[in-house]
Amino acid sequence: MNKNYYAIIMAGGIGSRFWPISRTSHPKQFIDILGTGKTLIQQTYDRFLKVCPKENIFVVTNESYTELVKTQLPDMAYNQILTEPVMRNTAPCVAYGCFKIESINPDAAIVVAPSDHLILDEAGFVATIEKSLQTATKHQCLVTLGIKPSRPDTGYGYIQYTENVIDGDFHKVKTFTEKPTLEIARTFLQSGDFLWNAGIFVWSAKAIVKAFEQYLPEMNDIFAEARPHYNTENERTHVNQAYMQCTNISIDYGIMEKADNVYVLPSEFGWSDLGTWASIYELADKDYVGNAVIPSEKVIMYDSSNCMVNVPEDKLVILQGLHDYIVVESNNTLLICPRDQEQNVKKVVADVKQQFGTKYI
Repeated sequence: MNKNYYAIIMAGGIGSRFWPISRTSHPKQFIDILGTGKTLIQQTYDRFLKVCPKENIFVVTNESYTELVKTQLPDMAYNQILTEPVMRNTAPCVAYGCFKIESINPDAAIVVAPSDHLILDEAGFVATIEKSLQTATKHQCLVTLGIKPSRPDTGYGYIQYTENVIDGDFHKVKTFTEKPTLEIARTFLQSGDFLWNAGIFVWSAKAIVKAFEQYLPEMNDIFAEARPHYNTENERTHVNQAYMQCTNISIDYGIMEKADNVYVLPSEFGWSDLGTWASIYELADKDYVGNAVIPSEKVIMYDSSNCMVNVPEDKLVILQGLHDYIVVESNNTLLICPRDQEQNVKKVVADVKQQFGTKYI
């Protein structure tokens, strides 16, 4: 196993689209949302154990989740859990992790990935990451993974690539597009040169630090100034000060859309970002009339079909005459809504917060 390979797992989100099962105090990356026996962050960590030594894996998360990470990933030392005092999107999160790793090992090659994605073909994923780490090191370029689209999905960002190729498979990126309309997504699919943006990045420490210098110079200065303090007892104090000075910006917008050395590797390894209940429903085991029930021991359904049901395992639940619905109960809260209206969940969370405060959020 290559000692220069490192992984950064981004685990700071609150997963509000999975409310009420995902709460601010216990968001979806710490939940076994598919009923597999392991939480999403545990699955992500286990995947990266096949890529790099365990001491080279870091988690960036909100400081309030430190003990959750330590409980779920007991092999991880506290100095591998990088805490953010506030949410500032992905650019500061990437800067913190990469500048810290660069101070440990200037020759590092780093993969950065979200903590809450599903990968069905783990061997394919590991091979793709290792190939990307080699190319990123050899060419000092920024690599992103693109997923071959199976449908015109409006929930994903898209990457357009050119025929300019390095190492046989890595295509020069032409454009990044945020979540498009259905009509535009259809034209992307028809053109054949667009991929879904998986939000997984691979680069050398040197290349990403250089990119921060060039495209986000103020953020670069903030995290470069903290170099003497990484891996010391002063690290948290200086990083907390750094975050207060950072703008709220994504790594996609801040660097990837601007840099001229970005390449995408078209990939297929059974990927889903598990962004919505619809994506959970698609992946879950279903009965002969299309009901996905997690866990299923005490749920009885009559004349009901195509429902997504997630309820506490100790609760007896009877559903009759329900078709194409989401039924979720957790934390003394019950949510019942049509599957085709699940995009309203974020608004529901905002309304609940306004009416009842943070008790149910």
